[in-house]
Amino acid sequence: MERLTLNSFVNIIVNMKTVLQIKLLPDETQHAALKDTMRVFNEACNHIAEVAFREQCASKFVLQKLVYDEVRKRFGLSAQLTIRAIAKVVEAYKRDKSKPCFFKPTGAVVYDQRILSFKGLEAASILTLQGRLSIAMQMGDYQRLQFGRGHGQADLVRVDGVFYLLLVIETPTAPPIDPNGFIGVDLGIVQIASDSDGGSFSGEAVENVRRRYHTLRKDLQSCGSRSARRHLQRIRRNEARFRRNQNHVISKKLVEKAKDTERGIALENLRYIRERTTVRKPDRAKHSGWSFFQLQSFIEYKAKLNGIPVQYVDPRHTSRQCAACGHTEKANRKTQSRFQCVSCGHVANADKNAAMNIAARANVN
Repeated sequence: MERLTLNSFVNIIVNMKTVLQIKLLPDETQHAALKDTMRVFNEACNHIAEVAFREQCASKFVLQKLVYDEVRKRFGLSAQLTIRAIAKVVEAYKRDKSKPCFFKPTGAVVYDQRILSFKGLEAASILTLQGRLSIAMQMGDYQRLQFGRGHGQADLVRVDGVFYLLLVIETPTAPPIDPNGFIGVDLGIVQIASDSDGGSFSGEAVENVRRRYHTLRKDLQSCGSRSARRHLQRIRRNEARFRRNQNHVISKKLVEKAKDTERGIALENLRYIRERTTVRKPDRAKHSGWSFFQLQSFIEYKAKLNGIPVQYVDPRHTSRQCAACGHTEKANRKTQSRFQCVSCGHVANADKNAAMNIAARANVN
């Protein structure tokens, strides 16, 4: 990684796109209108996707000529909602042209400034199949503070029956620092994350929650009733929220440590981690039950906001290599938590030793 100097960036302000979640408070009639618009919009997307796949067309301009009139007539969408539906399909189709795209009835509706506007901080004017509706919004202090950075483009989503606007905002990032070394972060099962300074984030509480949800899922799956299936969906969402919250907490603390010590953060390259690592049978559910990719993405975007450089390094043999002398051997790893080098006798916590190796592999030049 090319070394960054503070002087070269002192006068540069860089913005990063982040998403602001704004809760909508529609009345009963407005809720029905939003739900109906979402359903029809995604039905139109599925129709457009069939045409795009049949014609092998990933051009927004060409696809618009093929489907615009029919979509407007068949689904009753406005001109701009039709344009947004075509754009959504093209974006999805370009990611994978080997099969037709499919959009769920609850998929996001993409809005821009022509069909979405805001009335201050209190309401949003949203185009639906029933025309423009002024719908009340609910925002916290953070949302109110950041709202002015939005540009009117947003996705309408529905989560657990509640509608939200996901507003893209431009968030200024700090100038990149000239790092005084790197903090290495080792990811694991017993300890979700361990850093090269000896800090760690225990997975015990996380494992207790995972085990409780796992047991509850098994009971509900054996029942098979409609209410059980609904309950399973709630469990899945609750568990995902729990993981996301824990990953936010961990990533925030790691970035704060890097900022306070003016260091970068070195992370493992997790590509093919499922295929590359093996775990005991009792630990398989733990191994696959945590979103390490999500944790790394949280670390990366929080670091970018604070000007902290992040490097991904090859993690092979970091758990077997001695951080003191570099000797690499399977026998060095005595237990899950204990590392003792058979060459130089260096003894350390195994996770800290691995994190130190990760830090050492980061390029500070």
